[in-house]
Amino acid sequence: KECYEALGHIHSMWKPVQGRFKDYISVPKTNMYQSLHTTVIGPAGERMEVQLRTWEMDRVAEEGIAAHWKYKEGAITNKTEEKQFAWLRQILEWQRSLKDPVEFLESVRINLFPDEVYVFTPNGEAKEFPKGATTIDFAYSIHSEVGEKCIGAKINGRMVPLRSQLKNGDIVEIITSPKQHPSKDWLKYTKTPKARNKIRHWINNEEREESVNLGKDILEKALEQAHLTLPNIFKSVQLSAIAREFSFHSPEDLVAQIGLGKVSPKQVIGHLKPKLGVKEKKPPGLVTKMVGRIKRRKSDHGIKVKGVSDMLIHFANCCHPIPGEPVIGFITRGRGITIHNKNCVHILKAEKERLVEVSWEPSEEDTYLATLRVTSEERKGVLADVSAIMTQKDANIIQADVKTTTDNKGIALFTIDVENYKHLKDIIRAIKKVKNVLIVERI
Repeated sequence: KECYEALGHIHSMWKPVQGRFKDYISVPKTNMYQSLHTTVIGPAGERMEVQLRTWEMDRVAEEGIAAHWKYKEGAITNKTEEKQFAWLRQILEWQRSLKDPVEFLESVRINLFPDEVYVFTPNGEAKEFPKGATTIDFAYSIHSEVGEKCIGAKINGRMVPLRSQLKNGDIVEIITSPKQHPSKDWLKYTKTPKARNKIRHWINNEEREESVNLGKDILEKALEQAHLTLPNIFKSVQLSAIAREFSFHSPEDLVAQIGLGKVSPKQVIGHLKPKLGVKEKKPPGLVTKMVGRIKRRKSDHGIKVKGVSDMLIHFANCCHPIPGEPVIGFITRGRGITIHNKNCVHILKAEKERLVEVSWEPSEEDTYLATLRVTSEERKGVLADVSAIMTQKDANIIQADVKTTTDNKGIALFTIDVENYKHLKDIIRAIKKVKNVLIVERI
């Protein structure tokens, strides 16, 4: 009723154009669209189209018949549906406002796939990636070998680092080098399953190769110490049998576990001797055992590797761990296990997969290096007093380096032999009591 009344007012104000009146209220369209359409001669003498409809008719016109029934039946508004209707209205708005069809398609594509990115190869081939994907993902999408050898990329003709994220419409070119190989860090910058799986596969193979080489070195040393010969380890019938006894598929698997510190070479030698026809010697008497234990102390370094024995062990030169301090072992290719202080800056950055638990064993004869920096005020005899303290405390001075600062302070670096962490702390406490000594610190 209101629409027809409004139509009467409009026609009384402006002259209607003949044949341009449409009544979709009394005769709705098949999609239930309702409205009055008329064209009149406007104030400036130009034609003006007028559409008349109620709020509910307008909702149907904008959102469709489903919206009509939803509101008419009083259904609860769903936020997801509201967003979908709003998005459809936005599409219609773009269609009206964007004259360039390419711009319209770009707007629709970006909003239709908000979590996806479309980029192109230099040849114009389009590739789809998840949002946040980088040039590494792009490289692996071309070929796994391209991914493994990529060192950089060009995006739209400009050099960018590998971690650069892809954006819609980018033209991406990958730069490779035969010397390049994947890194664990790449996993931080990749999104696609293909790239991540390929990187992990390469790293696992590389770590296995390192473990096999290290295990081979350890086993060969153990064989030499046991006076045994095994010409070709990986083709040895005896070692194949031992691998099966340990539930491994091949000698290589067994050797890799030795390299990882999970199987003791001593265990392997124990299984190998009967297969080589070597008879076990009679167990030594008590005196022989005691002598052997004393002889071994120096080579054992006072370190026990959890679940493993007879490993190559040496101490890190960066932190010089000593008994009493918390320590950790790091498997190093060709060098066995390197012992670090748990708080060493190098070990905090190390690959967790190559760390093994170790602990100190009592050892009365071993000594360990420690370096002290002693800062003191200038006084005749102060360094002699410090040296005397070290002698009194049974610490052998291996090296000493002394210099004087511009503000007349003396700085002395002492490298000394100590028995353990308690011994070192006793020495530090005693030096701090020396007159004119300002600071004593381990470095």
